[in-house]
Amino acid sequence: MPEPARATSSGPGRVLIAVYGVFALSATARALVQIASKFSEAPVAYLLSALAGVVYILATIGLAGHGPAARRLAWTAVGFELAGVLVVGTLTVLDTADFPDDTVWSVFGRGYGFVPLVLPLVGLWWLRHTRAR
Repeated sequence: MPEPARATSSGPGRVLIAVYGVFALSATARALVQIASKFSEAPVAYLLSALAGVVYILATIGLAGHGPAARRLAWTAVGFELAGVLVVGTLTVLDTADFPDDTVWSVFGRGYGFVPLVLPLVGLWWLRHTRAR
């Protein structure tokens, strides 16, 4: 008989959810301030930061939730986050002229101590670790 999936919000998952929650708040707030005050200076960067904020919100909801729908949301959001940080990180390293201001994911999250690069790796590991067996 297969072992059911463990709740992603149990044990160390609580810390992971808290970190995602902090990033959801900080990325969203930063993007809203940038969009409201200086959107014309770097619209792509500020919209990417807003997108990152939404992704962090969805990841937080998915990881904190229970059931298959929450787990699917978490997998999707965290997977998208990893793709986003890798693509945006690479683009900002290769062509700095297109990004006159940083996004959350610029240079693989350098402005946030590279946590945006490590966080989805930990998130995906945790989702795999707590899956049904």
